[in-house]
Amino acid sequence: MTVAKDTKEQQPNAAVRTYRETRSELKKVVWPTRQETVRLTIVVLVISTIIGLILFAGDTLFLFLYTALVDLVS
Repeated sequence: MTVAKDTKEQQPNAAVRTYRETRSELKKVVWPTRQETVRLTIVVLVISTIIGLILFAGDTLFLFLYTALVDLVS
């Protein structure tokens, strides 16, 4: 029983182990350059704007059709 107790005492606690593993994994990450980050951010903003405009146009169209249908029925 003392052998199991000795090996357990030598192991770091869970928080320390998690911290060390996280640091180890973060060292493996290939971080983007500043140019790549700026370029990809611009791409995301442009695509988001385009999708927003498409949704706005669709919403406006359906609102117009709904209003026309309600006026037609009334």
